[in-house]
Amino acid sequence: MRARLGHLALTAAALAGFAFLFLPIVVIVVFSFNQPVGRFNLVWHSFTLENWLHPFARADINATVWRSLRVAFVSMVAAGVMGTLVALALVRYRFRGGALVNLLLVLPLTTPEIVMGSSLALLFLDRGVERSFWTIAIAHTMFCVSFVAITVKARLRGFDWTLEDAAMDLGAGPWRTFSRITFPLILPGVLAAALLSFSLSIDDFIITFFVAGEGDTTFPLYVFGAFQRELAPQVNVISTALLLLSVGALVASVLYQRARLR
Repeated sequence: MRARLGHLALTAAALAGFAFLFLPIVVIVVFSFNQPVGRFNLVWHSFTLENWLHPFARADINATVWRSLRVAFVSMVAAGVMGTLVALALVRYRFRGGALVNLLLVLPLTTPEIVMGSSLALLFLDRGVERSFWTIAIAHTMFCVSFVAITVKARLRGFDWTLEDAAMDLGAGPWRTFSRITFPLILPGVLAAALLSFSLSIDDFIITFFVAGEGDTTFPLYVFGAFQRELAPQVNVISTALLLLSVGALVASVLYQRARLR
């Protein structure tokens, strides 16, 4: 009887936790079909598809979304390249200072974002760097590198390095060995890390708040400011579309890995 009650309590706690996590997302999706009255889309009035038929009706919102996508793409590519190279160096080779590099990789994951954002803002100001699109991209790349490196390292843990030796014994050079043997085998990990860094970048608010210049508003910054003046239903539509894009990319990645295993 006690075991049954404990099982029910654990199930109820898990369901409550999932409801707490996903209920805000459900609200955003539902209110993307709401016909608001006034400037704020916070109270349900009536169902409509008008918001989805004209998702890009607001030029100011479109500009922030496009800027967020560009920042996320730049940081994803830069962090993907650097993080993958760092992971390869840490797993493939043993060198003095490797433990320190591993520690430095973990620090951005454990450092509060407000500390990282304020320190980067002070760094840019001290060096006389004008805050702009590129300061946002640099800041996002810095914290995404750690996520990429750790994700790719996990993929490399079970890598058979004798495959590289076999390829070079057959006459392949270092670049050909990497492009034909190493990279295809670690590609699922690199793709997963790239998708993760893209999601983290497009979602970031705190660090972006400190390093963004005037007129370089990203979508999260726009949503934060919109609560003070106006919350258009297009915000919910675009948020839902980004959610569907992320889920679709995740499903595609899982299906791709399953297909490779078969």
